[in-house]
Amino acid sequence: MRHVLRLNPARPGMTALMAAAFTTVAFAQAQAPAGPPSYVQGRSTDQENSPLKPHAPPPTAKPGKEIPLAKVKLPAGFKIELWAEGIPNARSLALGTKGTVFVSTRLRSEVYAVVDLGGSREVKTIAKGLDTPNGLAFRNGALYVGALNRILRYDDIENRLDNPPEPKVVIDTLPTDRPHGWKFLSVGPDGWIYFNIGAPCNICVPPYTHAQIVRLHPESGTLETYALGVRNSVGMDFHPVTKELWFTDNGRDWLGDNAPSDELNRAPQAGLHFGYPYCHQGDTLDPELGKHRRCGEFTKPVVKLGAHVAALGMRFYDGKMFPAEYRNNIFVAEHGSWNRTQKSGYNVTRVSFGPNGDAKAEVFLGGILESEGFWGRPVDLLVMRDGSLLVSDDWNGAIYRVSYEK
Repeated sequence: MRHVLRLNPARPGMTALMAAAFTTVAFAQAQAPAGPPSYVQGRSTDQENSPLKPHAPPPTAKPGKEIPLAKVKLPAGFKIELWAEGIPNARSLALGTKGTVFVSTRLRSEVYAVVDLGGSREVKTIAKGLDTPNGLAFRNGALYVGALNRILRYDDIENRLDNPPEPKVVIDTLPTDRPHGWKFLSVGPDGWIYFNIGAPCNICVPPYTHAQIVRLHPESGTLETYALGVRNSVGMDFHPVTKELWFTDNGRDWLGDNAPSDELNRAPQAGLHFGYPYCHQGDTLDPELGKHRRCGEFTKPVVKLGAHVAALGMRFYDGKMFPAEYRNNIFVAEHGSWNRTQKSGYNVTRVSFGPNGDAKAEVFLGGILESEGFWGRPVDLLVMRDGSLLVSDDWNGAIYRVSYEK
């Protein structure tokens, strides 16, 4: 079966560019633009000798006793502890019905399951040999894994952690571009699986199959575009009350230390365009690709999270352990900058909402960045059934637990 990307029909009020994007295409027809490595694309001539480059993570996990959690800063009443260690390149998190915490990797090929034994946790490897298995979602007893160009399903996985089943292929015709090719999966209130298809570059006019959020029907394999103009979203969740999709998006590089900002976006309906590659952070036209465009054409972010902070996993807090004012707030894991002369991010940000819906962002978990050095990199978050918050760290290969006591 050849899967196609079924895009919603154009609607009145769309720009010509947006309308042109809403056609049915096969992924096999899409070709990423040729060019230099994505992280150097977009540099000006005076940036050609810049020493800035992405941080290569350690190849192995750090022993838990060597992780300086005592340096973490949290609001009064909160505490952090090591929940699991020895998970190299720990990335996305998903929670099973029986309480199993599934952990993905991006630069490795494994997927793990962490079983809580009460006073300790046991880490099991449940999948090997996968290509960039960054995305995870749990639905109806099955674990969905988003690899580079396919989505796999492991049925009845919690009953087979010691003897995992062979995965079933849900779709295997996704793009194979490695820049921004890693996935983040989330199950929507409609039962579909939502995930990103990132731009195959730092800054370019992407193929019309890229730079978007799509949704996949788990049974039929139907794939539909949900949001356009999304450079690279590695975190999304649905509001517990309104059921609307919210997501983070990483801004482009090489426009300076202070622009553009990473974004927290809201997509209350399908078909919205969030600006990439023409407009960044809702109000800044790209110096090249933004010519003859207006930022008013596109949907603006709800929150500007800061330039180059690498906003990744995000979750609505729907637990009951934290104080009442945290209910339905958003937590965002900021992996931390590389394209900035003075580092930013390396924390967990809390986004709260006022009575008029005004959003306020502030650091919730800090202390990882010390001057220009950092000892960890938050990636994803998970609200546990007891209301505690798990934080994955791919730099140390560990998961932390944040809890609250009055």
